[in-house]
Amino acid sequence: MARERSLRIGFIGPGTVGRALAQGFASNGYRVASLYGRDRNRLDAAVSHVPGATAADSAQAVVDASNLVFLTVPDDAIEPVADSLTWREGISAVHCSGVASTEFLAAAMRAGASSAAFHPLQTLASVEQALRNLSGSTFAIEATAPELEETLCELASAVGGHPVTIDGSKALYHASAVMASNYLVTLVDAAAGLWSHLGLSKEEGLRALLPLIRGTIENLEAVGLPNALTGPVSRGDLGTVQANLEALKNVSPEAASLYTDMALRTIPVARAKKSLDAEGKARLRDALDANP
Repeated sequence: MARERSLRIGFIGPGTVGRALAQGFASNGYRVASLYGRDRNRLDAAVSHVPGATAADSAQAVVDASNLVFLTVPDDAIEPVADSLTWREGISAVHCSGVASTEFLAAAMRAGASSAAFHPLQTLASVEQALRNLSGSTFAIEATAPELEETLCELASAVGGHPVTIDGSKALYHASAVMASNYLVTLVDAAAGLWSHLGLSKEEGLRALLPLIRGTIENLEAVGLPNALTGPVSRGDLGTVQANLEALKNVSPEAASLYTDMALRTIPVARAKKSLDAEGKARLRDALDANP
């Protein structure tokens, strides 16, 4: 509690992430002292939802009024903004990039400040949606000081998150997130696009596929990996895989190639589930290798 009362949190960049975190921290008893952004209308809107916070006249004013400063600006702006500010010993600088390391905050560290990365592993399209989704989300934390790491873990927990500390490549961590989130959209785009060959629109295809996608996610949550895997590769159903591929080749060679690659990558998952025996694996791999 003493640490909570001593914190004076500031935000530079009141976009979706900054606003959501500021509101989340404030609603859980933490003092958000000030926010700053170049767009005055956006800044005023952000401050109006954070009790006790003031709209700072400059980014430097946020640093001067706070002892924990979040730079919730675009990734490319983190280092230039940090370099433009006058930091001091005893303060902490934190950014929320998923891929950048604490090296982007070198200017703060040279002045004796601690630094950290604090990344909510979630897709945040709007402030309202972000506030709903932060609870239950993982927060990846990389800090240069143990006390700062502890504080950020407490903040993540306060908004209902699950803090984890990253000890390794942030780019690798971020690549995992991109594959699971961004490229899922790409995969669904390809799947929904096939419905145009069935006399229906992509939008209708998406509407039809969404319950299936939700069911898959629920299975992942309920039984985990690899047990959530279902489908023809899991069963070793070579005839169905071949029929799928022939149909795809007739309408979209690109989709057929994607299907083949995904099927090949699914074989080890099916083997881990123990639903595909060695003979079935060999038959599938031979057939897929013959259909590049």
